[in-house]
Amino acid sequence: MNKFRSAKSNGRGLSRRGFLIGAASGGFVMAFSRASVLLPSQTPASAIADNDYEPNIWFRLQPDGIIVVHIIRAEMGQHVGTSLARILADELEADWNQVRIEHVDTDPKWGEMSTGGSWSVWQTFPIFSRAGAAGRIALIEEGARLLGVPAASCQARNSQVLGGGRSISYAEIVQRGDLTRSYSAEQMAQLPIKPPSERRLIGIDTDAIDIPDKTDGQAIYGIDAEIEGMVHASPRIPPTRQGSTVVSVDDSQAKKQVKGYLRSIVLEDPSNTVPGWVVVCADSTWAAMQAARLVDVQWSNDDTAAVSEIDLQEHARQLIADPEQGARVVADAGVEDAFASATSTLERSYSTASVLHFQLEPVNALALQKDGRWEIHTGNQWQTLILPTLAVALGVEQTSIIMRTYLLGGGFGRRLTGDYAVPAALAAKALGRPVKLTLTREDDAHFDPFRSPSVQRVMMAFDNAGKVQAMQHDAAAGWPLLANAGPDQMPKSSDGKPYDPFAVAGADHWYNVGAHRVRCIQNDLANRAFRPGWLRSVGPGWTNFALESFMDEAAHQLQQDPVQFRLGMLDASGKNAGSAPNAVGGASRQAAVLRRLAEISGWGGELPAGTGMGIATSFGQERDMPTWVACAAQVKVDRDSGQVRVEKLWAVADAGTIVHPDGALAQMEGATYWGLSMALHEGTRFENGRVRDSNLNSYTPLRMTDAVPLQIEFMPSTEVPVGLGEPATTVVAPAIANAIFAASGARVRQLPIRPDAVLQALKESAAG
Repeated sequence: MNKFRSAKSNGRGLSRRGFLIGAASGGFVMAFSRASVLLPSQTPASAIADNDYEPNIWFRLQPDGIIVVHIIRAEMGQHVGTSLARILADELEADWNQVRIEHVDTDPKWGEMSTGGSWSVWQTFPIFSRAGAAGRIALIEEGARLLGVPAASCQARNSQVLGGGRSISYAEIVQRGDLTRSYSAEQMAQLPIKPPSERRLIGIDTDAIDIPDKTDGQAIYGIDAEIEGMVHASPRIPPTRQGSTVVSVDDSQAKKQVKGYLRSIVLEDPSNTVPGWVVVCADSTWAAMQAARLVDVQWSNDDTAAVSEIDLQEHARQLIADPEQGARVVADAGVEDAFASATSTLERSYSTASVLHFQLEPVNALALQKDGRWEIHTGNQWQTLILPTLAVALGVEQTSIIMRTYLLGGGFGRRLTGDYAVPAALAAKALGRPVKLTLTREDDAHFDPFRSPSVQRVMMAFDNAGKVQAMQHDAAAGWPLLANAGPDQMPKSSDGKPYDPFAVAGADHWYNVGAHRVRCIQNDLANRAFRPGWLRSVGPGWTNFALESFMDEAAHQLQQDPVQFRLGMLDASGKNAGSAPNAVGGASRQAAVLRRLAEISGWGGELPAGTGMGIATSFGQERDMPTWVACAAQVKVDRDSGQVRVEKLWAVADAGTIVHPDGALAQMEGATYWGLSMALHEGTRFENGRVRDSNLNSYTPLRMTDAVPLQIEFMPSTEVPVGLGEPATTVVAPAIANAIFAASGARVRQLPIRPDAVLQALKESAAG
């Protein structure tokens, strides 16, 4: 287990085997008897091994007093281990200075291993709270016995049990005590979890545990992995993601010019993850990359080699125009009648471009077979997803594969797809030696399962008093869940059609709009031409741009203030009232966030000519885990050049209980800047079967000189903690687009917002 290795709870009770605590290996260990009992009902049964209790599941308390918390979430710069360890340590009444984190390797006992969707704190909070509480109770009881006082007269503080005017440390209890105890499901349900007023670690700032090793260079990332005798490799990426086949390979120049070149391998991939790949092997990474430039590969390609971004967007528009396409994710009755009887209607179309991940550490993997088992050394966000694919590729059972976990040099959703592990494993199998595959920046871009381009149509119907009667939102894009997990993993809509929730989340908003319909439409050409992936915030990155831009347009058509227009629909009525445990308060909390945003940003105040303010709000990503967030943007528009200069961004969030304040602030800051980057700077085009931009000379995310002042605030709350990694990304772009309109009258309906688009919108505005 590597010291650097760093399920969506639905509140279900524990199994009959319950929760076990005991002594093993000279220390105190505890675990739920089966990981699956706290995982979501929608988790595929095949993803969770039906194992009996194993020790060392969630934490262990060593004889020296060190508390090691086992983390199944990936660490990619968000300090997730610190946040999760705080939850357990708070209930355990632990001395924080004695807490350590350990990011664990794959094992069926952990259940679903996935880090995405801003789910980590939300999913883990009930599990680790119960684990810590049960540990505290067991330690108090055994500590009281050793002290010779009643347990009822004792309490735990700072890794000690106090009672009868004396104290005993957790370390001494482990060394001297008998810590065998079990809890039934009923007992676990009755465990006295501390009220928020008694929390001593949650909500209190602390340095992240992983900062020292990251600062002094001791932290180990996937790209640092080494195994004695390994071969280094670099790929030749085919012209298309799905439909290329190797015709011939000529490595004569590599043999002549590159010292250390070994051979080139045409991969045979039963999983069809990397069709048409050639892996170039050498005795160093540099030699492999140099040789790869010289190996001449000829491919035959399918028709996707001619597909362009224009083709993808035009196909999406055709799909939207067909009322039979897509799944009705929201399907209220009366939509057609409301539009037919409406006094007025509004219809708009919005589009977003392809967006790359461009995480700092290019993807890499080291694969080897050892003692009859395959080891994959890499940083990954969703181990449970890629393990079945690796098993198919290698022709082995999943149980014979283990993924060794490392820190990630950035993820942003790229490493939810572990496809880069497959070619490393196949090359290692072909060579019979360990192979470390490292992609260049250009390879990484061309292999990237990027964010699909999207087209959306939004419509609204009004009565003669200007009240909203109905709304329809149609979203067409590539489907990442379909591309990476397959159709069996997709839920079905009310009309019985499978759909990808990651491609439409956010459109199922909390506004009261009367009869509401949302269609999720698969751009099948996108799914055939490339592999759509998850990129930070995923669907809401495009759905909320359309939704909140449209809300602004509707408000202006009705000659209403955009804030008041939204507040009028955030009435928390009917299905928008909210429910326990995750959405208590419903739309009323989103309204409170929006009011606070208007207050701190000075909404409605006088601004200089050419300067405008826009707002946008959302519930983050998923209705069953709402993070209420709102953003205001103040921008200045140069009418001659079309340049947009953002002067300041304000953001307010209600994420329930904030576990690690400094980490939460960093998440909001990063997400807000990411939203700014995708609003004005980021975006590529799909041309001739692949993305046009492959390095940072032409792909231009936010630079340091583009940073703007931020003012971020959290609403005080003791409600269930929810996610913060992604929600703010979804509100920045529409806030900026709305601000551009307020400043200039130019309505831009595509992302990213380039100067030429602003100039075109200005012309359209002037023409009336």
